[in-house]
Amino acid sequence: MNFAVLQFPGSNCDQDAVHVLRQVLGHSARLVWHKEPALGDADAVIVPGGFSYGDYLRTGAIARFSPVMQAVQQFAANGGLVLGICNGFQILCEAGLLPGALVRNKSLQFRCEHVLLKTATTDSPFTNQTPPDQLLRIPIAHGEGCYFADADMLAGLQANHQVLWQYCTAAGELTDAANPNGSLLNIAGVCNAARNVAGLMPHPERASEGLLGSADGKLIFQSMIAALQSKTAAKAA
Repeated sequence: MNFAVLQFPGSNCDQDAVHVLRQVLGHSARLVWHKEPALGDADAVIVPGGFSYGDYLRTGAIARFSPVMQAVQQFAANGGLVLGICNGFQILCEAGLLPGALVRNKSLQFRCEHVLLKTATTDSPFTNQTPPDQLLRIPIAHGEGCYFADADMLAGLQANHQVLWQYCTAAGELTDAANPNGSLLNIAGVCNAARNVAGLMPHPERASEGLLGSADGKLIFQSMIAALQSKTAAKAA
């Protein structure tokens, strides 16, 4: 599979994503500069973490206007898989590709630590390879990761099973103590109504090899690959 990994001024997790996709999972991945007007022959897009444009105005607020994001908008509209990680999640929300917004952490502190995630549904291209009862140990590194949406939007996300990951305890409980940023409903990641665009604040690319203390993040990329392979097989049938 061919992955396009976007690269903005200030991105700092783009190379990590390319490494995991190429060296760990054995797929093709190339960097796409923010000024590029097209994605090439991409099967999926990764919008990586970092501090695009220095996080001026709001996180992701300037990156949404980059030329490459027009191509991402069209790619997503055509059903292409798009995953935003940390700053990438913020960018996708700013661009209107995902519901809700990411605001300052409740503590007003930058949080950099490992967290546990409960997969709320395995019915998505981003979670289908995750065993239902397995918690994911994945690191976070953000100052504006508090997920916010109004009551009606939250109700819709729950009803449509668009909440994909939630911060939890080792027992799988959704508690305030397990929530590192104050996100409503302990939300760590969501998808769009069409289920082909998703974002999460934790960094799966930093938890895809045992050497880093956890390989749980690899399940998210493997889910995307499985969904793409299934789609390819269906077209060939």
